[in-house]
Amino acid sequence: MSCCHCQGAQRVFSGRYVARDLKRYRRKGPGKTTKMLIDALAAEGAEGATLLDIGGGVGVIGYELLSAGAGRTTNVEAAKGYIEAAREEATRLGLADRVTIREGDFVEIADELESADIVTLDRVICCYPDVGALVGLSVGKAGRLYGAVYPRDTWWTKLGNRVLNLTLWITRNPFRVFTHPTREVDSLIRRAGFRQRFHRTTFTWQVVVYGRDSV
Repeated sequence: MSCCHCQGAQRVFSGRYVARDLKRYRRKGPGKTTKMLIDALAAEGAEGATLLDIGGGVGVIGYELLSAGAGRTTNVEAAKGYIEAAREEATRLGLADRVTIREGDFVEIADELESADIVTLDRVICCYPDVGALVGLSVGKAGRLYGAVYPRDTWWTKLGNRVLNLTLWITRNPFRVFTHPTREVDSLIRRAGFRQRFHRTTFTWQVVVYGRDSV
């Protein structure tokens, strides 16, 4: 991720935005597509599993899968505001000893991270310019399951992202969102030896879970 893009992300995912996310989770639990992903992963079996949650925000997927029987979770997050909120929430839930939080751009620190049984990217693929590096490196860390929520590459999603990027440009924020082709993302995951086991869509998003062929 370029330095400018990273700085832009810090401006977007900070302050009131993060506070709103945390408050929403505490009041209502996971959002619709996040819950779809969590339920699909739990249905595949999370008992004793390790999780690597990339761009995990306040840590929702980790907390929910730990409650479903997972063993440990690592949350990799680049936005400082989310890191502080995730630590606060892990402590509040009594899960701090089972949650590791790493600050940084996943692609840049991937070599430092251990593999996990489950790897997740919830609304992260759309925030990263180099889809090949992000998906390629992250699926390489997945031992058993790989789950993601990312935009459908429909005309209305592309139009919406263009409008959002125009707003960011007007406000002089270098952060951008991306509608990466579904076929490219799917191909990157399948080439690593995974098959799709779950796929659901909403108007804007698609939720996918892949499992290793040998599992």
